[in-house]
Amino acid sequence: MAQQRITTTEALKLWNEQDVIELGAMAHARRMALHPRPVVTYIVDRNINYTNICVSGCRFCAFYRPPGHAEGYVLSREELGIKVQETLELGGRQILLQGGMNPELGLDYYLEMLRFLKRDFPEVAVHGFSPPEIAYLAESSGLSIADVVARLSEAGLDSIPGGGAEILVDHVRDRISPQKCSADAWLEVMACAHGQGLKTTATMMFGHGESIKDRLEHLEKLRALQDATGGFTAFIPWTFQPRNTKIDVPEASSVEYLKFLALSRLFLDNIPHIQASWVTQGPSVGQMALLWGADDMGSTMIEENVVAAAGVRFLLPEEELRAIVQGAGFTPMRRKMDYTLVEAEQE
Repeated sequence: MAQQRITTTEALKLWNEQDVIELGAMAHARRMALHPRPVVTYIVDRNINYTNICVSGCRFCAFYRPPGHAEGYVLSREELGIKVQETLELGGRQILLQGGMNPELGLDYYLEMLRFLKRDFPEVAVHGFSPPEIAYLAESSGLSIADVVARLSEAGLDSIPGGGAEILVDHVRDRISPQKCSADAWLEVMACAHGQGLKTTATMMFGHGESIKDRLEHLEKLRALQDATGGFTAFIPWTFQPRNTKIDVPEASSVEYLKFLALSRLFLDNIPHIQASWVTQGPSVGQMALLWGADDMGSTMIEENVVAAAGVRFLLPEEELRAIVQGAGFTPMRRKMDYTLVEAEQE
């Protein structure tokens, strides 16, 4: 039976009046209505950060280094190639390629990097460049966002991750990432990508001092764009990791994470998949998320640097990730970015 769409006012009422168990039960019922088969998907890929040099200076980021810093780097083509080859040898067929807003790297650098990857590793899908990176490239090159997306796509970009969303409310962004693109610019990148046939994910980083109303405004903007374009494959919420950052707040609890995950499943009725964030929550809570509305475990994370820089380092070999999914009562299935399965279902 179809779910009647809930408003932000109704979502706020659910948040205030339902406990984590009740919301979880509602979200799991909705998840099973959307995806009746007892399957949980995941992808084998690697996060490759091609540079850590960034002028954004986000207060929540422990990974970036400013231009001229002794620890700043840009991967050489050889280093990039080694990482991709290692990914292939581990069974991966996708890389998540992200970096910072590095003023020394122009649009040509990105186009040449994509052409190199497609020439030397044609079987590898490139899921790359968050909306803030693309908006920065548009500004620095004097091109429109649509033009930059088109050029990246022509050079080999297959899909775009939802990074850099944080909270899509400008007064929050002004506080935690004042040099990063606006909420409208983030949404424009995604709208342009969807309009040009690229699929993307959507994300939220929460727990850094924003209000529940701010979070719901973020969800409302994603839902409205999805109504218009249908280009989001999944929503991935995770909690801010405060260690080694410039924001001094307590880390959001796992209870708050699960409760908001559940609310997201109920509210985002037009985004098909919700991903568990075991990278920030750890394997046990990641497993619980599969009963709180999530139907996907995300990536095996052959490499992950950004969350690790904030002092959180959870690693899951593929066999262990599959065992966790099975332990929650589901069948694990490998997928591609667009959620097509890459292994036959067992009868």
